[in-house]
Amino acid sequence: MSSVLIHHIGLLAGVHAQSRLLKGEMLRDLPCLENAWLLAKDGRIAAFGTMEEDWRTAATGAIPQSVAAGPIPQGATAGAVASFSEVDAKGATVLPCWCDSHTHLVFAGSRETEFVDKLKGLTYAEIAARGGGILHSANLLRETPEDILYAQAWRRLQECMKLGTGAIEIKSGYGLSVESELKMLRVIRRLKQHAPIPVKATFLGAHAFPAAYKEDHAGYVRLVIEDMLPRIAAEGLADYIDVFCEEGFFSSEQTRVVCEAGIRHGLRPKIHANQLHLSGGVQVGVQVGALSVDHLETCGDEEIECLRKGNTIATLLPGAAFFLRMGYPPARAMIEAGLPIALASDYNPGSCPSGNMNLVVSMGCVQMKLLPEEAINAATLNGAYAMGLGDELGSITEKKKANLIFLKPLPSLAYLPYAFGSNLIDRVMINGDFI
Repeated sequence: MSSVLIHHIGLLAGVHAQSRLLKGEMLRDLPCLENAWLLAKDGRIAAFGTMEEDWRTAATGAIPQSVAAGPIPQGATAGAVASFSEVDAKGATVLPCWCDSHTHLVFAGSRETEFVDKLKGLTYAEIAARGGGILHSANLLRETPEDILYAQAWRRLQECMKLGTGAIEIKSGYGLSVESELKMLRVIRRLKQHAPIPVKATFLGAHAFPAAYKEDHAGYVRLVIEDMLPRIAAEGLADYIDVFCEEGFFSSEQTRVVCEAGIRHGLRPKIHANQLHLSGGVQVGVQVGALSVDHLETCGDEEIECLRKGNTIATLLPGAAFFLRMGYPPARAMIEAGLPIALASDYNPGSCPSGNMNLVVSMGCVQMKLLPEEAINAATLNGAYAMGLGDELGSITEKKKANLIFLKPLPSLAYLPYAFGSNLIDRVMINGDFI
C-alpha cells in the first residue's frame, strides 16, 4: 500500500492518543485538531498534527518527537516515509468512519407490504403472528440462491460504505433452518473475504420460531444448539451469537441456554433485548458477559442499574424505533448512569430498511437528546468496541485503520446531525484510499 499525506484539514475530529471505550459523561469528549494534517501509511494512521508546525517534515518523521501539553496531540512522528502522495483537504472536516455494530444486511426481497400494514394499524407482533415479519423473510431467503443473496448484499454494503460506514456487523437469522442459516453465514463469509472494510458475523438462529416448530419451542432450541452451532463452529462461520429475547420469541431462560451453548463454541453473545417489552434480555446479557445488548426501547431503572454493574455495551437503534413508531431508548438516563452506549443502524427489511448511519446520528440527537459529540462517539469509537474492533477503528489514533469520512464544508460539527436531510459526505477513505 502507498502512503498519503492529507493536509489543510479544517477540523480533524475524534483524536485520541489512546483508544478506550467511552462511558457516561466521557461521551461528550470529542477531541479535535483545527487546521490539521494526517499521514496514512500502508492503510493505517501513521501520524497527525497541526499545520502550525513544520508539518511536511513532521510527516516524514524527521523532526524530534514533541507533543504539546494537554490531552490532544499537537504533533507526532511515525518513522521515515520515503515517498507519499498528497491530498489537499481544503478545509474539510475529517472524522473516523461510522462503525455499524448491528445489521441484518443479508436478506432476500423487501417488505413494503408490511410497511403498509403498519400504516393501517397492525402492530409488529400482529404481523409476525400472521406469518409475516421474520418468517416471511425466512421463506424468501430459503428460495433465493446463495450467489443472488451475495450480489444483493454486496450492493447494500457498497451503498453503506459510500455513506461513511467503515466497519459493519452482519447477522444471520433469516434462515431458521440448518441449511439456510449456513447459507446466510457463508454469504457473510464471502463479504468478509472481499470487502475492504472489517465485517463481523453473528449467528442469530434464535431469531424466531419457524412454522414447523410453532408448538415445539424446546425442539427448535435443541436444533439451534445441537445441529446448527456445531456446524457453524466447525466451519468458523461466526464471531458472535445472538438471540431475540422478547415476548412471543425467546424467553430469558431460552436466551441464556442458547448463549451459553454459543460460549462453549467460542462465540461471545450479543443479545436483542427489550425491544417490545421488559423481556429480561438485559439481565441475561450481563449474566453471560454479552458484548452488547441491543435495542432497549423498553428499559427501566432496574435494567440501567444492571448494566451499570456489568461490562456490557448498550447499543441503541433509533432507526427501528422511528420506523416502527415506538418509544426511543432512554439514552440520557443511560449516560447519566455512566453507561457506555453505541449507535447502530439495525439495517433490515422489516423494521429499519436503511443503513444510513448519518441519519442514525441525527436521530440520536433529535429523538434521544444526545449531544452531537455523544452521538458521533457512540457511532464511531463505541460502535467499534461493540463489535470487538476498538483497537482497529473508531478514532483518529496512530496504528488504527485509515477509514475516514471527508465532509463537505460545514459551519460546525453540530451541523452534521442538524442538517439531517442533506448528504454532507464529500469523500470516504478506506484503508488510506478513496472509494
